[in-house]
Amino acid sequence: VLHSLRYLSVAVSEPGPGIPQFMSMGFLDGIPFQRYDSERGRDEPLTPWMEEGPKPGYWDSETETSKRSQQMDAVNLETVRGRYNQSGGLHTLQRDCGCDLLSDGRVRGSYWLGYDGQDFLSFEPRSQSFVAANSAAQVTTRSWNSDGVTVEHWTNYLEHICTEGLQKYVEYGREALERKEPPDVHVSGKEEFGTLILSCHVYGFYPRPIAVSWMKGDEIRDQETEWGGIVPNSDGTFHTWARIEVQPEEREQYRCRVEHSGMPEPGIFALEPESGRNLTLVVAVFVIAAIVILILLVGFIVWKLQSGRRQNHGYSPPAGKDMGTNGSSAGTE
Repeated sequence: VLHSLRYLSVAVSEPGPGIPQFMSMGFLDGIPFQRYDSERGRDEPLTPWMEEGPKPGYWDSETETSKRSQQMDAVNLETVRGRYNQSGGLHTLQRDCGCDLLSDGRVRGSYWLGYDGQDFLSFEPRSQSFVAANSAAQVTTRSWNSDGVTVEHWTNYLEHICTEGLQKYVEYGREALERKEPPDVHVSGKEEFGTLILSCHVYGFYPRPIAVSWMKGDEIRDQETEWGGIVPNSDGTFHTWARIEVQPEEREQYRCRVEHSGMPEPGIFALEPESGRNLTLVVAVFVIAAIVILILLVGFIVWKLQSGRRQNHGYSPPAGKDMGTNGSSAGTE
């Protein structure tokens, strides 16, 4: 995927403080760039290039589109509640739609509708039809597939409107979107119940596509690896992680492999020395430091006691010298 444009929206049956009735957010290559919610009542830019790029009137037009979506999803939410025979309570309707520009020049569109976090229906661009995820959605899919409007609307959106928007937004943010930020990689380990959990954390990379794998020797162990999502940071970069469970005695055999366009070549990263088995070393260092401090303290006390005894036996500085506050001679003639 070269570039992607996605819009995520949520409609809520019982809004409250801090929970708007409707919220929508646009993502370009995984970066939030535009948002709307029913409390503010207006679309807003989330990146500098969206503040500067659009022509006058753009935000008014986008706001009107978002308000229509708000009204449409409020109706859809009530309809879906009825499909499940639910008359009250807190429920949500989620929509995820957008398009991807592929490396071969093709565009792939998608549309998904969820209810309370579960699949409800989706749109198949190839067959140009909606597909139900469960029996409750079958009435809706039959209605939308046969009304002569809904299928045409989403086909036109995914094939034309979304593609045009994707190209336009990429042009607005080209300088930021085409930069390369190599990742910082940190490999750590933790033993639990006789098993060593190796974690490979990858930070601060851009663009979003990245491959993180665990290797044992020269063999990639994807079937045993658990991955985290690729999550955006506040500065527009991303972070992710990959984890694997191994036998403690095999720790030296495992490496984390990271491949990203910001790196000249894939990087291989081993468990860092301070990770996993350094607790004993750290404790030993602190113990040694404490002993040294204790010895110095005892020596200082003994010195003070001896100095006091000398003064009690009539010892005084030589005549003609006045000792300064820092122990050096002052006023020497």
